[in-house]
This record gives sequence, C-alpha cells and structure tokens, in this order.
Amino acid sequence: MMTLHPKVIDLTLDRVHRLLALLGNPERAIPPAIHIAGTNGKGSTQAMIRAGLEAAGQKVHAYTSPHLARFQERIRLAGALIEEPALAALLDECVAKNGPDEITFFEITTCAAFLAFARTQADWTLLEVGLGGRLDATNVITPRLSIITPVSMDHEAFLGDTLAKIAAEKAGIIKRGIPVILGPQHPDGLQVMETTAARLGAPVLAHGQHWQVWEERGRLIYQDETGLLDLPLPNLPGPHQIQNAGAAITALRFLGHDEAACEAAVTRAEWPARMQRLRRGPLIDLAPDAELWLDGGHNPAGGEAVAATLARMPDRDTHLICGMLNTKDVTGYMRPLAPHVARLHAVSIPGEKNTLPAEATRDAARSAGIDATTAPSVAEAVSAITDENPEARILICGSLYLAGAILRENG
Repeated sequence: MMTLHPKVIDLTLDRVHRLLALLGNPERAIPPAIHIAGTNGKGSTQAMIRAGLEAAGQKVHAYTSPHLARFQERIRLAGALIEEPALAALLDECVAKNGPDEITFFEITTCAAFLAFARTQADWTLLEVGLGGRLDATNVITPRLSIITPVSMDHEAFLGDTLAKIAAEKAGIIKRGIPVILGPQHPDGLQVMETTAARLGAPVLAHGQHWQVWEERGRLIYQDETGLLDLPLPNLPGPHQIQNAGAAITALRFLGHDEAACEAAVTRAEWPARMQRLRRGPLIDLAPDAELWLDGGHNPAGGEAVAATLARMPDRDTHLICGMLNTKDVTGYMRPLAPHVARLHAVSIPGEKNTLPAEATRDAARSAGIDATTAPSVAEAVSAITDENPEARILICGSLYLAGAILRENG
C-alpha cells in the first residue's frame, strides 16, 4: 500500500472518490455520522461522545488516526476494535479494486474503514479528520453533525501559515444546512468558521455564545440554552479536557440525550497517551517509586495543555523525556513547559525516520529555558532520573509516535 503513492501526505479528494466509486460508494451506506476536525482535542472529544452514546445503549463505529501501538486502533466497529483477519480482508479488497493507480496510505485505509462501517450495523459513526478538513479523505460524507475543536498553528506546510488559513481548511468540513459545534476558538479562526457556516446555511453552536463550560468547586458546570448541568470533572486529566467535554456534551444534548449520557461522557471516556498514567510494564519495573506519565501532544497548544495540567498537580520534582518529529515547532512546544520542569532528557524516536535527533531536541529545550541533556533511550533516561530521585515525576512526551513506541514496549 505504501508503494501506491510516494507522498505520505498529499491532500486531495479525487483519488478517494475514485476508489469509493469502485467499491460501490460505501460512504453513503454508513450509519449517521458525526465529523470532528480541529488541531487539538479531536480524539478526546470523540472518545467522550462515544462513551456517552454507548452508555445510552447505542452501538458506535469510530475512526481515528494515527494509531499508537497497532493499526486496528484506527477502526472500531460497533464498539470493538476491528480484528486482524477482517482488516486484512478489507485492505486486500481495496488494493485489488484500486489496482496500480496512485492513492495514499491514509486514503486507502479510510476507504477500508467506510467499507467496514457500511457492512456492520451500528447507530452512529464517529469520524475524526486525519489532517486539515477540506481535502481530508474523511470529507466525502454528509454528516448529521460537524464539530471543530480548538484550532491553532500546526502542519503549516500543508494547511497555511496563518491561523485564518488553517481555520479555513478545518471549516471545510462544514456542510450546507448541517449544524456545526465550535469549541473555543481564536477570534481570527472563529470569524472564518462563522462566515463559512453562514454562507452554507449551517446552524452554529459556538462556545461562549450558545454553550459554556467551566470548573467550579471540583465539578464541571455546563450551561446551554436548555439549562445547566452539574457533573463530575472529566476522568481524562487536564483542564483542557473541560473544553473537550463541553463540545461532547453539546453534541449529546443536540442528539437528544439526557444527563446520564453526559455524565458517562466525562467519567467513562478512555483515550491513551493523553496525560496517561503508566502503572505497569518494564518502565514501571525500572522505577517502582516514580510517577510515570505519557502524553502525545506535539505542538505549542499541546505544550500549553500539558503545562496547565502539570501546574495543577501536587508539587513534585518533574522531569521530561522528550522525542519529537523534525516537522514540529519544538521550541514553541517546550516554552510553556519550562516553568514546571526540573530537567529534560532528549531522545530520538525509535524506528521513526522523521525523528528530530536527540541533540537538536536538547538544544531546542535549552533555548526554551529548560535544563536539558540527551539519553540513548527512554529506559536509560528513566534510570538516570530515578538514580538521582527515585520518587520523581517523569513525563514522556513530544510525539504520538514516541507514545506508541512506549505503549508497545509496555505491553
């Protein structure tokens, strides 16, 4: 599949439309869809919506990317991850139909997901955009509802060098007459989204205008035009998850679900590598008294979210083990973290050709004001940190690819 198109990212819908037509247009036969775009928070918002819908007794398909430990994570059929034999058969079918024509890896796997969703009964389909929105391979459907989580600077080489340009790409998922939920947005991005929605006659449910969410006395308070909810805080850690929960609750209430579904959304969602506490595996064996965390955030907004989470944690000697891709704003990611970190150990991401060398990550950390060194591996960094302080808090961070490697190694 990787040989069918040399570019990993090549945004267009022509190849997807061609293959879907050859497959009998399965995207037209999937259960009603909720389409989610945004820079940060897409996966967490999707996970919360799924938790709420499933608590209400509904079966849910879900499509997300990238995967962390194994490819099957990308396709969830009626609640369960797709099994390997079924996945292999679907991919064989798509490759055979596509023939020698060019198509990217993400495009052909998205077509396989549509095929799986069309052939398996469910009540809803949750689709997470891979990159951007307007020309993303998932943007071939007309959903029941669209959601755009907070938009910030990322993937500028593909989406544009200003927030307004990036917002325009994300707003490309807005469809004529289809309601769109907008998470908290920078004014420049919000203006683009609202203008797009007005042109298409798409009703808008915008944070700060039509719904609000905040923390009060250790509870999540949500308010919209139909009333107020007093709920537990999200089980996914970090203050940014309150915003994601707000978008998920807005979606559930729009679909007619009650307070019980909304509470399940914030208390039952599972989403690995988003400030995930590691509790077992070889790394824990190396550092039984340490506190180990894992986060896949990789852009400046992700760095701000992690920093806000660390700021609310009990005071503890905190160290970062960081590996990043060479396409990211490394200093922008690290700058918000500087006040909360004692030291950073930079690593190269194992098996990733686009990894930033550990030395470059170290230098970026130093330029952001963080004391930094390098380590040959995550395990050796953990050992070095705990040799000095066995009870340190250690956060492994900087990339979903690094997070996936850690999850695989930790079983």
